[in-house]
Amino acid sequence: MWNEQDYLVRALDAAREECEELIQQGDIADYELIIVNDASTDRTGELADAAAAADPRVRVVHHAQNRKLGGSMKSGYAAATGDLVLYTDADLPFDMHDVHKAVRLLRYYDADVVSAYRFDRTGEGYVRTVYSALYNMLVRVLFGTRMRDINFAFKLCRTRIFEHIELKSEGSFIDAELVVRAQKLGFTVVQFGVDYFPRTRGVSTLSSPAVIRKILKEARTLRKEIRNISPVQ
Repeated sequence: MWNEQDYLVRALDAAREECEELIQQGDIADYELIIVNDASTDRTGELADAAAAADPRVRVVHHAQNRKLGGSMKSGYAAATGDLVLYTDADLPFDMHDVHKAVRLLRYYDADVVSAYRFDRTGEGYVRTVYSALYNMLVRVLFGTRMRDINFAFKLCRTRIFEHIELKSEGSFIDAELVVRAQKLGFTVVQFGVDYFPRTRGVSTLSSPAVIRKILKEARTLRKEIRNISPVQ
């Protein structure tokens, strides 16, 4: 979360409701909600600490400096203690109930990662839709990974994969890095589609020129290392 004071409570409520239903159905035994506050300048940090004080299942990781998406994801994964970890953005880009299906897919297909793609993302504008299509094509050309929506903020992972995966990206290339490294190491990645809900509050910076430049730089820097990964035994 970076300056997500308008979304924080709604995001926590949606995640908490979903996790309680998963417990009732026997899909999970317990849960934790980890907020990564990426050096917000609004009341995000204050609200996050208040939520953690009121609910022992809520934990907060504060960044002293803004580390963007990559740094935030790495902090979140490092803080997770369960067998499964779901990463998503604070602006509720999908119906949280879709996590039910992701957990079932993980079990039915004995998968290691479930990555969601958007059925229709034109609601956020055709420019970003074109950017996304070009980016997915670029990842396919550079790394040989065929994914429909590799940068969507819905990745459900078994935490055991991070015994073998060391993520290095600090920017938004980290979504692709996670999936590509997992596939190169021989882990099973499955995809499924979800309805997409564009943010209604706050401002997204994911398609800014600076973000795009950082994605391209990190993809170029890590290309050789990632392409030379061998499957784990």
